[in-house]
Formats: sequence, C-alpha cells, structure tokens
Amino acid sequence: MNPVFLQIGPIVIRYYGLMYLISFLFAIYIANLEIKRRGLGWNFEKYIDLMMYSFLLSILGARIYYVIFTWSYYSKNLADIAAIWKGGLAIHGGIVGAIIGILVFSRMFKFNLWTVGDISVLGLSLGQVFGRFGNFMNGDAHGVPTSLPWGVIFPSDTPAGMQFPDTPIHPVMLYEMVLDFVIFLMLWRLRKRPFKPGFLSMLYFILYSIIRFFVCFFRADSLMLGPLKVAQVISILTIVVAGYIMYSRKLWETESL
Repeated sequence: MNPVFLQIGPIVIRYYGLMYLISFLFAIYIANLEIKRRGLGWNFEKYIDLMMYSFLLSILGARIYYVIFTWSYYSKNLADIAAIWKGGLAIHGGIVGAIIGILVFSRMFKFNLWTVGDISVLGLSLGQVFGRFGNFMNGDAHGVPTSLPWGVIFPSDTPAGMQFPDTPIHPVMLYEMVLDFVIFLMLWRLRKRPFKPGFLSMLYFILYSIIRFFVCFFRADSLMLGPLKVAQVISILTIVVAGYIMYSRKLWETESL
C-alpha cells in the first residue's frame, strides 16, 4: 500500500484525495441520471451548487468531528488540524455536514428535501466505497491484529503500521468497502419503486448504521467517548431516529396509496 497515486516533481496526487474527487464526480453523474429519470425539472446547475456546498460542508464536518474527539493530540499539534491528507475524516461528522448543506440549500433553491436526500444517498453510498479504498491505501481507519489468513501487514510509515508494526491486522476498510457497495446496489435496485420520498434516505441510514456498528468491533482507531466507541453510540441513535421517521411517515408505502 502506498498513499501516493502519482508524483511528478513537487506535484503529489494522493489516493485519499483522488477517491474523494472520484466520489464527487460519480455523485454528480448519478444525480443527473436520477433527476432526468424522475422528470423533476430542476435547474441542474443549482443542484450542482447544492452538491458542491454540501460536499465542502461534509469535509469540514468530518474534520471538525475527528479533531474534537482526538483533541488530546491536536491540542498539542495545532498545525496538523488542516492536514487532512494524513487521514482523519470521520464519516459521521461528514454526514452531519452534508445534511446541513442539504437542509439549507434545498430550501434556498426550492428543491424537495426528501427527494434530494434520496438522490444524495445513492452517490454517498457509492462514494463511501471509493473512500474506504482510499483509507486502505492510506493505511488509516484500520483494524485490530488478527491471525486470520487475510490479515494485512501495513507499511511502517502508515497509521496502521505505526500502531501495529509487522503485524497482520483486519483490513476493516475492505470489509466496509464491500458492505457499502452492497448498500449501494440495494438502493440502486429500489430507486425505481414508488416509495414515498425519504424512504431511500432512511433506509441508507439504518443499513449503514448496522454495518458501522459491527465493523467497529474490529476497528483499532475508533474515536472514544469514555469507555464507549462514539461510532457505535451514534449508529444506535441513528437507527432509532431513522426508524422512527420511516415508521411515523410510513415511508415504505407507495405514493399511489
């Protein structure tokens, strides 16, 4: 594994950043397909603006979230707060940032909030597949030691290699990458069914939270809140909230009912 995809003189292209760019481009492509298929008649340029702002807020939210829960390190290394190329973007913070962007700009551009959410989670779930590959190449978001035959030994200059030198560990990034792709396929298959707006969004939150809750058992770098893993606590809360919204709004019903 090597975090650098390409280097030409002083110009360095890292897998971590490249995967985020690919994710964003795929999100735009999928959104364009869905807006046309649904016959929404939205101004696509404004929708791209919404996606751009939400994407930037997601990066900001992901970093702020990570820094807050690892403040013991960053309080002594303030210069590293902006060094996102070293890793340290927490998905839950990113989702919060994206939700804020969608809430604000859906209202501003007069897009249906629930429909924007349903379209967005298609790109988000696929983007997470690329993101986890970036984590794998970067050697962060890593697992605990394992004796299983598929354990991976990471280079000594990666976060995983520094914590567990010359030790096979669970490639949890690949576990989640595969499971995120399964979520994407499920959502992609269901997108043409006439569920109420918001169904795909809440289904995504429930499915991803279940996956993240169990993957956390194999994560070594989980952010902690006292004795608890923050991601597991948030996953449980997300399942409860998304489940309540789905139940209270009966989102599984078709719009024709």
